[in-house]
Amino acid sequence: MSSVPSLAAVADPPPRYVDGAAMDYFVIEMVNALRASSAVATARARRVEQEMIEAGLIPTPAPPAPSLKKDKMRDSMGSSASRSSISRDGQEGEEEEVRARLEAIGIHVGANMAERLCHDRGLFTDTLDTIKFICKDLWNACWEKQVDNLRTNHRGVYVLQDNGFKPLTRLSGWEGRAESLRRSKVYVAMPAGIIRGALARLGFQAVVVPEVTNLPQCTFQVKLPKGS
Repeated sequence: MSSVPSLAAVADPPPRYVDGAAMDYFVIEMVNALRASSAVATARARRVEQEMIEAGLIPTPAPPAPSLKKDKMRDSMGSSASRSSISRDGQEGEEEEVRARLEAIGIHVGANMAERLCHDRGLFTDTLDTIKFICKDLWNACWEKQVDNLRTNHRGVYVLQDNGFKPLTRLSGWEGRAESLRRSKVYVAMPAGIIRGALARLGFQAVVVPEVTNLPQCTFQVKLPKGS
């Protein structure tokens, strides 16, 4: 029997399904991997800086203010077995680097998603139509639902609210609500980049600011340049 697939199978291949939760787990582990990678990059930069100080190439920096150190728990789906080695000293800077990396990934993903979703569409002639495309088509393609609420001041600022934002639904923490909200900022960096990248591919250089005040609700403030 021939193993060559039929022409019909090649032209219309059967769909292949992946468990929806798999992508949620992947994003959580991706954040952990990037956090570890950022810690290595930061340690390397500090080592190079120290070598330059010892060689007399740069002056010795002023000592930082003393602060308490505390190990942080690793993000997980509920397991308390693993801990991260990142202390509070320098943690904000490392978290900012992780957010920057995730947003850069999101920009590439959003641009490609917008191009794919708009393949058979004409150009958007109205800014509001573009934002509605983000709220409906892009949101549904990425997070399997539409935005729950859209507001605007009609001056280039749009507020997109999702009451059950999928990337935040599986987050859990051990140190209370405030710490969970702080950690959630990392997990909305890539979605913010996706929105920004999609708008950039559609011709709008936007500023996207995510805000999480009550898990799993998330709000994205999209600022478009004047005259858009």
